[in-house]
Amino acid sequence: MQRITTAARADYIQKLESISFEFHSLNNVYWDETAHYQFDMREILKIETATNKLFQLCLDAVQHVIDNRLYEKLHIDPAIIPLIERSWETEEPSFYGRFDFAYNGHGDPKMLEFNADTPTSLYEGAVVQWHWLKDIAPDNDQFNSMHEKLIDYWKSCVEYFNGETVYFTCMRDTIEDFTTVEYIRDTAHQAGLQTAFIYIDEIGWDSADQVFLDMDNVEIKNIFKLYPWEWIMNEAFGKNILIDTNKSKWIEPAWKTILSNKGILPILWQLNPGHPNLLECYFDSPTGLTDYVKKPIYSREGANITVFRDGVQIDASSGEYGEEGYIYQQYTELPNFDGNYPVLGSWVIGGESAGMGIRESKTLITDNLSRFIPHLITQY
Repeated sequence: MQRITTAARADYIQKLESISFEFHSLNNVYWDETAHYQFDMREILKIETATNKLFQLCLDAVQHVIDNRLYEKLHIDPAIIPLIERSWETEEPSFYGRFDFAYNGHGDPKMLEFNADTPTSLYEGAVVQWHWLKDIAPDNDQFNSMHEKLIDYWKSCVEYFNGETVYFTCMRDTIEDFTTVEYIRDTAHQAGLQTAFIYIDEIGWDSADQVFLDMDNVEIKNIFKLYPWEWIMNEAFGKNILIDTNKSKWIEPAWKTILSNKGILPILWQLNPGHPNLLECYFDSPTGLTDYVKKPIYSREGANITVFRDGVQIDASSGEYGEEGYIYQQYTELPNFDGNYPVLGSWVIGGESAGMGIRESKTLITDNLSRFIPHLITQY
């Protein structure tokens, strides 16, 4: 694994915008092609293997939480428990998720967390960095089968949707979310599904028939949401899901609630102590760890995280999370390339490892100011 300084394509802005990548300069610089990461196949196979193994461990952990009714431990709203259990028992499909790894090319990738419900940076990973590769190093490869796997998985779920339209939704005024949702919608369309887009505040409710409606009063029976389950269940309107006559199919399914908060990390460690891809992790403040990271049960974009070395705080981020409590995870060194700290986002599509995107920060905490850096695989 190496970080290579690269000259940006002279017309890269135009090329990015020609493929509808409009938020390339989010927070001044989001897409950064003045460098790229280079891996050999041995390293890629190690990341792929770790991803597949960890996803299976996560499925086992979901079963453990349900069997032992550990919902309170994870601060899951009791109202959603019937939905969680129904979606798990009926094997509602998981379309995508992103593991965040610390990895420097040596040893084993270490799981920092699993973005299981509403992961972003998919379009950047699946499409934008692939176009970069074809321009910069067309003879090289990339750890990237996300696009093909998305289409294939949608195809495998055609019967699941019973010929009904699949709606895609996100909040307004979030260009990153909109781009991600429209990209995923496009892969569903390419797979032969009938699709429609609707903003989340446009979704209606028929209180007489107890069904969700679109703007034309057509019933919504399938919906892909880029909107977290915990937000949905915190809203009166969202709780209509509990009484929805259609029992509409939601993507990601409600059982992903168990995996989408960081309380799953100490449970994974409890079930698999010493696993080479896991970091020691606890619900209570650790007595045996002096180097650790304090993370909220629920948080996004690296908010409200505190890093301790030798028991002393060395970095922290602000935010509005932490009300539900925290977990304490063993600190692991991120690679340091001249003050640049990469986190590898390893994607799971339809339950299989599907590729990688890299976010890079100037600090130890990957947040909404982090840059997306492309990668390639060397020929040797």
